[in-house]
Amino acid sequence: MKKVLIITYYWPPSGGSGVQRWLKFSKYLPEFGVEPIVLTVDPDFATYPSIDTTLELEVSDTMRVYRTKAKNPLEVYQKIRRKPAPQSGFAGEKKSGLLDKIFRFIRGNVFLPDARIGWNPYAFEKAKQLIKEFNIETIITTSPPHSTQLIGLRLKKEFPLQWIADLRDPWTEIFYNKELFRTKWAEKQDAKMEKLCLESADQVVVVSDAIKRSFSVKYPIVQNKIVVIPNGFDEADFSTEKSVVLSEIPSTKKVISYVGNLGEQYPIDGFLKAFSNLVNNEKGWKLRFVGNCHVGVKNKVENLNLTKQVEFIPYVDHAAAIQFMLISTILLLIIPEVADNKGILTGKLFEYLATRNPILLIGPTDGDAAKIVNEHAFSVVVDSHESEKMYDFMLFASTHINNEQYNSMLKYTRKNLAKEFVQLIQA
Repeated sequence: MKKVLIITYYWPPSGGSGVQRWLKFSKYLPEFGVEPIVLTVDPDFATYPSIDTTLELEVSDTMRVYRTKAKNPLEVYQKIRRKPAPQSGFAGEKKSGLLDKIFRFIRGNVFLPDARIGWNPYAFEKAKQLIKEFNIETIITTSPPHSTQLIGLRLKKEFPLQWIADLRDPWTEIFYNKELFRTKWAEKQDAKMEKLCLESADQVVVVSDAIKRSFSVKYPIVQNKIVVIPNGFDEADFSTEKSVVLSEIPSTKKVISYVGNLGEQYPIDGFLKAFSNLVNNEKGWKLRFVGNCHVGVKNKVENLNLTKQVEFIPYVDHAAAIQFMLISTILLLIIPEVADNKGILTGKLFEYLATRNPILLIGPTDGDAAKIVNEHAFSVVVDSHESEKMYDFMLFASTHINNEQYNSMLKYTRKNLAKEFVQLIQA
């Protein structure tokens, strides 16, 4: 069986969307004759946006997983601010005073391309050892953190191997960079690293057509080696055997759920206006936000006198998140209002599809997410201010059951997408 080294910062017990992609692909690669060997960071030295120990159950006992220590500059932030490390480069953090601005400046101008680069020296040395020990000919580096791609760059220079660079988000153009007070020098250095990695990798994998277009315009020399392999859903997560009993949640036939992080860049005002009209005209509706939610959303809910109809549920493990999706009448998906948001394709989108529930998408009507949702689900895609369209859809969708389009979504299963990676590995 061909062995492939997967280098990823995020791995169980890390939670959140970043860990899902390669946890799931690694699960299915052996079915296609590829053995994944995983190199990741020791949890004792890592900074994770969230913890989900249930994901450790999905790692096979036979899978080789190697962990190394790392230097963690975000520990300083945690100790001084006495709160968890910021998610996604401070994205979604409440605007704050001078101290936080100083931290943002340091993060954006000292730790390039990101603050998790302290893992690189340890990961590089361990990767060299594993490549020699197992005679590895292919490595896959997945990011963010984009500093992980620099490990692949160093290994490519030292060994005659195939390097596949997998990017789940944009690099220099990722939306939260503008919140880091970057100097022109820092922007230039980051762009140099991005260009060098993309040009040096044998294949570049991105999750959306928009990200591919962006990289192709910036670096025409790489456009022919960029492949789009989106995020997806694992059919096993939706089996009855994996069902989680959410007994503490009262049952209702009219529940709208948003599952995932909701930062201040996510436009919510128009939807809350539509939902307010809905509950005023029809009884029995419930709105649930499941996951980390910006405090401003709660304030807006209170101002609209919706506290009795809206429920805020803190971060839950992945299995419970799936169940919240399944027991919903309508699933709410919001694309943040940031630059280049047409290419945002989260794993949550595909899991929404797998539920077969109606989807209300607030975001670019010509974006990649809109195209997929329109093709594979009973849905509506609206701009953030189109409250009337949202209201009409919620009324109509509450009586709709979608079964006929499921087969068209099978190309997005983690197993089928893993097969696409195998084709790249064997190319």
